[in-house]
Amino acid sequence: MKRISLFLALLAFSFVPAARAQYREEEHVDVGAFVDYLHLQATSSDFVGLGGRLGFNVTPHAQLEAEMAYDFNQVFSEGFTNPNTGAVSISKSNLRVVHGLFGPKFQTGGPVRLFVTVKGGFDAFRFDSRPATFGTFGSTVQNLRTDDVNGVFYPGGGVEAYFGHFGLRLDVGDEIYFTNGAHNNLRVSFGPTFRF
Repeated sequence: MKRISLFLALLAFSFVPAARAQYREEEHVDVGAFVDYLHLQATSSDFVGLGGRLGFNVTPHAQLEAEMAYDFNQVFSEGFTNPNTGAVSISKSNLRVVHGLFGPKFQTGGPVRLFVTVKGGFDAFRFDSRPATFGTFGSTVQNLRTDDVNGVFYPGGGVEAYFGHFGLRLDVGDEIYFTNGAHNNLRVSFGPTFRF
């Protein structure tokens, strides 16, 4: 009887490394790029930009993610009326947006995954007439402290499909920024993801 108990104990301990190795296979890092669409409710403007995302698993069904996106300038006309003279002037505003978000993502398993996410972060709104290039992105990020930076709450969800290490991801959510109250804005992103 002692031999059978010893054999069963050794057999049970032999499965522990296999189970642990299987969990390590689920531990992974996701790196992705995406095209970003934002409908800014305050100006009724549509923005398109580029972004990047980095995430890592904390459990097989929970991940921590950080992402940043740069929406290229959107030109829209604004009218001003001088109350003293009644003169009307119209000018163009060159507005661009930088987003930075961080938070958890909860996902299903398998090659096609549904997920929900709740992130916090910032939106930086900047008026700039310079051309929208990667050079102006660098100066925009450097000047975040001097620009109009607002806190953001982002609840969203989506789907991602993997073919080996390569995948495609679609996110849809409400990017709520806070300045004189909450402002809801539709945000959609789509792009490739690499898992390793």
